[in-house]
Amino acid sequence: MSADEIAYPLPAEPLPIRLMNTIWADRDGRHDDLDAPQGLGEWLRRSGFTIGSTVDSEDLHAFRRLRDALRRIAAHVTDDQRPAAASATEDLDTAIADLNSVAVARTPLLVRRGTDLALDWTTSAHGAEHVLSLLGLAAAHLFTEDAVTLRACHGRGCVLYFSKDHPRRGWCSPGCSNRARAARHYQRHRSTKPE
Repeated sequence: MSADEIAYPLPAEPLPIRLMNTIWADRDGRHDDLDAPQGLGEWLRRSGFTIGSTVDSEDLHAFRRLRDALRRIAAHVTDDQRPAAASATEDLDTAIADLNSVAVARTPLLVRRGTDLALDWTTSAHGAEHVLSLLGLAAAHLFTEDAVTLRACHGRGCVLYFSKDHPRRGWCSPGCSNRARAARHYQRHRSTKPE
């Protein structure tokens, strides 16, 4: 079972958050959807990418490196202290350098689309490298202009991040929200019972 298949489906998140959330936890412990090239290939397909070739261990390493960098930066942005959510990239400057190393391959160009003008981000990268550069650029945007919406889910045992897209949203999923409500209810009624 992956994070996308848990009992309560996660709301659609921006791609960088979806990449960060390929590390997830349940009662059986912490899991990694990118534990093999096949897992990366499946994640790319579910995310709508077709890269024209199969992914290999080099691609897997690059995506995992970017994911760890994103999780480290997200922890900084959200002041996330959850030990279970910790990233393999411990140093913030290293994480920023890792993100910039993939995002730098893109250049904005003004293009014509019919009668409209648009900004098109072109790249010399292809295949998995192209996807990495897209994710890098989207992540840089997320951590700067959209940083106010980025949250760490503080559900018990949860290691996911989410975009607070509604004022009342406080959890990554209805499952985490329900567990938190049930725990609060249990604590209230437990403390009011006579001994």
